[in-house]
Amino acid sequence: MIDFKNTEVRWGVIGAGSVCEKKSAPAMNKIPHSKLVAVMRRDGAKAKDYAVRHQVASWSDDADQLINDPNVNAVYIATPPSSHLEYTKKIAAAGKPVYVEKPMARTHEECLEMIKVCEDAGVPLFVAYYRRTLPNFLKIKSLIEEGAIGDVRYVQVVMNQPAHPDVTDDPSKNWRIDPEIAGGGYFYDLGSHQLDYLDFLFGPITDVQAISANQAGWYGVEDIVSASFKFASGVMGSGTWCFTTAEVAKLDLTTIIGSKGKISYPSFWETYVDLETDAGVKERFTFEMPQHIQFNLISHIVQELLGTGKSPSTGVSAARTNWVMEEMTKSMRK
Repeated sequence: MIDFKNTEVRWGVIGAGSVCEKKSAPAMNKIPHSKLVAVMRRDGAKAKDYAVRHQVASWSDDADQLINDPNVNAVYIATPPSSHLEYTKKIAAAGKPVYVEKPMARTHEECLEMIKVCEDAGVPLFVAYYRRTLPNFLKIKSLIEEGAIGDVRYVQVVMNQPAHPDVTDDPSKNWRIDPEIAGGGYFYDLGSHQLDYLDFLFGPITDVQAISANQAGWYGVEDIVSASFKFASGVMGSGTWCFTTAEVAKLDLTTIIGSKGKISYPSFWETYVDLETDAGVKERFTFEMPQHIQFNLISHIVQELLGTGKSPSTGVSAARTNWVMEEMTKSMRK
């Protein structure tokens, strides 16, 4: 493991694609003691283009070259899930910390292998579940901890989405619905964020009963999931995720029901939090998001590497979400 004392975190990025344009990589240059020094894409021309536009000193079309670059001391994997395990093994072998996009891998088994190789190499493993650090989601956590809605009884998740045009036009070009690349469909892509955040609020989910199916027949993995689940803390939960609904049915809403009130919030696209209690409180909280949505989480990661803080999202916590998603979709995999 690299000693980060008296130095800075010098990031290399594998897969400098769309997620790195604004969400993540640019934040690395805006955090104290952090710098983006190298980027890689299999298409060298696109890697060079990214480096030039973002003023990154080094670019490559070879992941091994970036991983073993002596100027790089931490690596961010921003590729689809199918390559996360392979790259994690190589980065861990090089003795460098790993920061990987979500979902953590295609399967829970792959997640466990990633955790093991990092533990064996003595390097930390972080996963990009950045909602654990955003102000709206931290507000929800503080309201619950303050007892604003009393004892939490259950949580209900509803995600209704019309089919994406790229699904109906040519699904073969969409890696997010190819289980060999993504592990699952849009449920894995979007539902993973919601389930990870609920893990952050209430602890691990320990029991799952679910049905998943493909109703529309546009691709080969689930397009609807209906689940009931229980947290180790005793909180109960239910959720329905459907990615082929009517436009008028579009909805992204999670409701947390307590003994004295409720909290409602969207997980995507909007950032409000609604609080309503038996005592007559009815309040909406609104929030501004960071310019780069992963800024806060990457800040925590940098602080942990420098020995001044702690990241709330790790390989261990993220692997739990992969386990839950597998339990929720196993009826579709039979």
